[in-house]
Amino acid sequence: MLIAYASRTGTRRNLDVLRHAGWRLLVSAGGGLRTEGFRYALDNGAWSAYTQGRPWDARAFTRGLRVLGKAADWTVLPDVVAGGHASFALSLRWMRTVLNESPYALLAVQDGLTCDDVAPFLGTRVGIFVGGSTTWKLATTPQWGQLGRKHGCLVHVGRVNSARRIRLCHLAGVTSFDGSSVSRYATTLPLLEHARQQLPLFPGGLSDACHLPMDHSGHH
Repeated sequence: MLIAYASRTGTRRNLDVLRHAGWRLLVSAGGGLRTEGFRYALDNGAWSAYTQGRPWDARAFTRGLRVLGKAADWTVLPDVVAGGHASFALSLRWMRTVLNESPYALLAVQDGLTCDDVAPFLGTRVGIFVGGSTTWKLATTPQWGQLGRKHGCLVHVGRVNSARRIRLCHLAGVTSFDGSSVSRYATTLPLLEHARQQLPLFPGGLSDACHLPMDHSGHH
C-alpha cells in the first residue's frame, strides 16, 4: 500500500484521524520541529518559503536536519522552486551533508529534469521527490515511478490532495505521497484513505518510458 504523509499540523482532531488511519507526517524544517509522536519525513522548507514570499532559510534547514534528521524516514534535499537544473545542482551540493545526518535523501525533480539527469545519483540511500508544476508532475510521475523501480529506490510525490492523484500514484508504482488536505480538513480523510487502499490491477502500468513528452512551463 502507498505510504501517506500529511503536512504537520497541531490540530488534535486532525492528528487523531491521521494516527488512526496510519498516516505519517511531513515536517517542514521551516516550521515547528514537532513530530507529534508520528513517524515522519523531513522537508527542506523551500516550498513553504516560496509560498510565503520569503527566502529559503539554510540555517533553519541545518537546525531541522540536526534535530530531526536521524529519525526521519527521509529528508528532501534543498532545492530551488522553479530552479530547474540550478536547483538540481544545489541538491547535489547538499547531499553529503544530508546523508551524514539522515538515513535517506530524496532528490527533488522539477520541470526540465530528465531520467538521464537523475539516474546516476540514485542508490540505496538516495531516491526521488516528484515536485514541479502541476502539469509537469502529472505528466511525468509514471516515468519517475519506473525509474525508481529500476534502481530500487523510494519515489515520493508531493502535493497529492485528491483521489485522482492517489490513483495516479498507485498506477505509477511510486512509494509514497504527501498532501495538506487532511492536515486542514479532517473530513477529507475517508475519501483519500479509500483511494489509498484501492490497489490497482496493474501497478506501474502507466510507466511506459523515461522519455515521455513534457510540459516545461510552470514551477515547483
